[in-house]
Amino acid sequence: MTTFTHYINGNWMTSNHHDTITVENPATKETIATTPSGTAEETRQAVQAARSAFGSWSQTPASERAGYLSRIADLFEQNKDHLARTLTEENGKVPALSEAEVDTAVDYFRYMAGWARKYEGEILNSDRSNENIFVMKKPIGVIGGIIPWNFPIFIFARKVAPALLTGCTAVIKPAQATPVTAGEMMKLIHSIGLPEGVLNIVYGKGSTVGNTLAKHESIGMVSMTGSKPAGTAVMEAAAQTMTKVNLELGGKAPAIVTKHADLDTAVENIYQSRTINNGQACTNAERVYVHEDVAEAFTKRITEKMKQATYGNPLQDSDADIGPLVGQEQLDSVTNMVNEAVKAGAFVETGGTPAENTDGYYFEPTVLSNVTQDMNVIQQEIFGPVLPIVTFQTMDEVIEKSNDTEYGLSSSIFSENMHEIMKAVNGLEFGETFVNRENFEAIQGFHAGRKQSGIGGADGRHGLEEHLETHVVYMQYKDDIQ
Repeated sequence: MTTFTHYINGNWMTSNHHDTITVENPATKETIATTPSGTAEETRQAVQAARSAFGSWSQTPASERAGYLSRIADLFEQNKDHLARTLTEENGKVPALSEAEVDTAVDYFRYMAGWARKYEGEILNSDRSNENIFVMKKPIGVIGGIIPWNFPIFIFARKVAPALLTGCTAVIKPAQATPVTAGEMMKLIHSIGLPEGVLNIVYGKGSTVGNTLAKHESIGMVSMTGSKPAGTAVMEAAAQTMTKVNLELGGKAPAIVTKHADLDTAVENIYQSRTINNGQACTNAERVYVHEDVAEAFTKRITEKMKQATYGNPLQDSDADIGPLVGQEQLDSVTNMVNEAVKAGAFVETGGTPAENTDGYYFEPTVLSNVTQDMNVIQQEIFGPVLPIVTFQTMDEVIEKSNDTEYGLSSSIFSENMHEIMKAVNGLEFGETFVNRENFEAIQGFHAGRKQSGIGGADGRHGLEEHLETHVVYMQYKDDIQ
C-alpha cells in the first residue's frame, strides 16, 4: 500500500493532522493507497506558494515554460506502462483505455507547448493622434484545478498544461477516489526541476480543499470538472471574491439515429460510446433516440452487441471490454436508476442488474427499451453501462426531446442525409455535436457545454485563452521629437 503526501512549494509535505482518505481498487475492493485529508490551512499554504512563484514564473519566457511541458510529456511517455497500470488499478479502466489516456496526456502537453510563440495580443487604432492602443494578454494568476475521478490523467494535463504554458501557477486537488495517478505524475514532474511553487498538489475533500481554493482571494481562476452540485458549490464560494470559474459539470448526451442512418456505424459507435470507461464519461451517449422505422432493427443489433461485451478485473483480464464502476455509491446509483425505470414500464433487453460472482463494483451491460421521456434514465446522468432507447417520428420531435434536459454538453447524430444532419446541428442546444462518429473531442477543438453543463471551456486556442486576462494600454507619444 502506498502513502502519499501533499506537494507544496517543491516539497513533499506531511499533513499536520491525522485524518486520511483510503483509496481502493474498484475491481477487488482492496485498499491500495492512503492520502491525507487536507485542511483549509494546508490549502492556503499551497496557494501562497503558488502566488509567491507567480511573479518570476509569469516573467519566464513562454518558450522556456514550453520546455518544461515538453520534458513532462517525455517523462510521461517513458513511464507510460507504470502510469497506465496505476490508472487501471485505482479507476477500473481496461488497460487499452488507460494507455490511450496516458498517450492523450502526453499529446496534450506537447500540443500546449507548441502555443508558446503563437498566442498574442493586438494593436488597435486610436481615435486620437499620436496614440496606439495595445491589447495585452497576461496570465490570470494562480489556477485552482479540481480533478474528477473518471479521467484523472487526461484532466490533470488539461488543467496543468495551459496554466503553466501561459505563465500561471497552479494548485491541484485530485479526486478522492483516484489520487494515486496524480501522486505518480507529480513524482515525475518533480524530477525535471520545475521551480518551487509553480505546481502544487493538495489531497482532500471538495468541501474543504475545493471550497478553500474557490474562495481564496489569491486564486485567479478555479477550474473544476465534476458534478453539477459540486460546481454549484464552487460558484457559490468563488462569488465571495469574484473569482473566475471554469466549470465542466457533466451531461446527458443524446444520440439520434434517423431512418437514413448507417446502422452498422450507429451500433458500433453508440456501443463504444456507452461502454468506454465503463459508461462513466460525461460526453458519451446517455440516451438514444431511434426513428420508429429502424427502432426494431437497431434495438436488436445494439442488444446483441451489448450482450457480447465482457467484464472483469482489468489487471487480470486484459481482454475484458468493461471494468468495474468506481465505487459502491456509483453502483448503487446505477442500480437504483435502472430499477426505477423498470418499475415505471421500461423493458430490459439485456443486463439490468449488478454483476454476480465478482469481487468489485460491476454492473451488467444493459439495454432498456420502452423508455419514456420523463424517466430519470432519460433526464439524469446514469454514468454506467446502461443504454435507454426512445423512439421518435419526426426531426422536430427528436430535436425537442434531445434539448429537453438541464444539460448541454455533447450530442450526436447518425444519418446519411445532409438535410437531417444540418437541421439537427442547427437545432441542438449542446456545446458539441458528433456526426457519424464516437463522442470524443479533439485537443485542438473547444470542449464546452451550454446550460447547466458548465461555464467556459477547454482545449485549443479558446481553452488556452481561458487562462489569460486582457490588459489594455493607451500609449501616447510626442510628435515633435528633437
